[in-house]
Amino acid sequence: MDFSLTAQQIELQQSVRKFAINELPGVAREIEENDAPPDEALLKRFASMGLLGVNLPKQYGGLGLSHLDAVLVLEEIAKISVATAFPIFESSFGPALAILKFAPKELKERILPKICSGDTVLAVAMSEPNAGSALTDLKTAVVANGTSLRLNGTKRWCSGATHSDMYMVYCRLSDEPGANGIGAVVVEKGAKGFTFGKREHHMGFRGIVSADMFFDDVEISTANIVVPAGGFKKLMEAFDLERCGNTTMSLSCAQSAFDYVVEYVQQREQFGKPIVDFQAVQLHLADMKMKLDASRLLLYRAVESARSGFPSIGNSSIAKCFANEISREVTGKAVQIMGGYGYSRDYPVEQKMRDAWGWGIAGGAIDIQKVNIASSIIGRRFNQRSI
Repeated sequence: MDFSLTAQQIELQQSVRKFAINELPGVAREIEENDAPPDEALLKRFASMGLLGVNLPKQYGGLGLSHLDAVLVLEEIAKISVATAFPIFESSFGPALAILKFAPKELKERILPKICSGDTVLAVAMSEPNAGSALTDLKTAVVANGTSLRLNGTKRWCSGATHSDMYMVYCRLSDEPGANGIGAVVVEKGAKGFTFGKREHHMGFRGIVSADMFFDDVEISTANIVVPAGGFKKLMEAFDLERCGNTTMSLSCAQSAFDYVVEYVQQREQFGKPIVDFQAVQLHLADMKMKLDASRLLLYRAVESARSGFPSIGNSSIAKCFANEISREVTGKAVQIMGGYGYSRDYPVEQKMRDAWGWGIAGGAIDIQKVNIASSIIGRRFNQRSI
C-alpha cells in the first residue's frame, strides 16, 4: 500500500500552497474583519486557476482530477481561511457533485460550466426548523398547482444563503412518507416568492453567510428537478462526499494552527530559553502531530476508496467525526500553548479554534457521525424514533 502522493499531486499541492501563502492572507483578514463572503474578483481568480470544480469533468469546465486532488487544493486554501476556501468547497464537494451524478443532462450543462467559470455559486439547502439531524422529517414541498409546480416551506442553516446564485433544495416531491417522498430541486435567487430572513452571526465562520430561506408558492420548472421523489438515498450518497469536504476544512483549521504554534514555540522565550525546550511543550506538539496525521490518513482513505464516485457512509463519517474532534483539541492546545497571545485576536489561532468548532456541527453533528459509524458496523440503520 503506497501512502505517497504522485509527482503531479505534489506539484499541484505546492503550487496552490504558494499561491495561498503569497496572495490570500490579506483577503482572508478582510473577510474576517468585515464578515463578508469572498467577492466576485476572488471567484474569477479561482476560476482562472482551475480551482473551482477540480474534480468536475473537463467537458463542464473542471480539471477532471480526482477527489484526492480536490482535497489537496482545498486544504491549502483553507489553511489560510475556511471562508476564503468556501467557494472551492462548494464546487468540489457540495451540491455540484450531486448534480453531476444525478441531474438530467440539460441541467448539468446549464449549471456546471457556470460554477467552474465562477459565474454561479451553488449552495445546498437541507435543514429546517424541525428537521436537522432528523432530515426525513422535512416539510418543504413541491406540489402541483394547476399546470405548474409550486415550492413552499422554510429552510434553516443554509451556508451561502443570500449571496449564492442558486440553491439545491431538499424537498418533498410526492406524498410518500419519510425518505420515499424526498428529492431535490434547483431554485435561483430572485425567483418570485423566494426570500431570506435575518442573517445569522456565529462564533466562527465569519464570511460564510447563513440565513433562513422562505419559499412561498415559488414556481418550479420540471427541468430544475435534480432528483425526483424517492431519490433521498442518492442525495445522501452525494452528501457522503460533502462530509469529506467538511473533514478537509476541519483538518485545515487544525493543521494551520499547529503550523503557527510550531514556529511560535521556537521563538517565544521563558526562563531564558525557547519554550520548545520544555518537555511539556514537546509532549503537546507530539500529541497534536499524531492526531493530525491520523486524521489526514482517514480522509485520504475515504476519498481514494471513492475515486470518482462517492465514499461509503462508514469511511466518510469516520473521517469527518475524527477530524471534527481532533480539530477542536489541536486548536485548543495551540491557544493554550500560546497563553494570552493565543487568546488575542491579534494572532490567528483563536480564529482557527472558533472555526474548528463549527465544522463539528455543520454537515451532521459529531454524535450523528458516530451513529452512522455504528450503523456501518452492524449493517443496518437504527430507528431513532422508536422508544
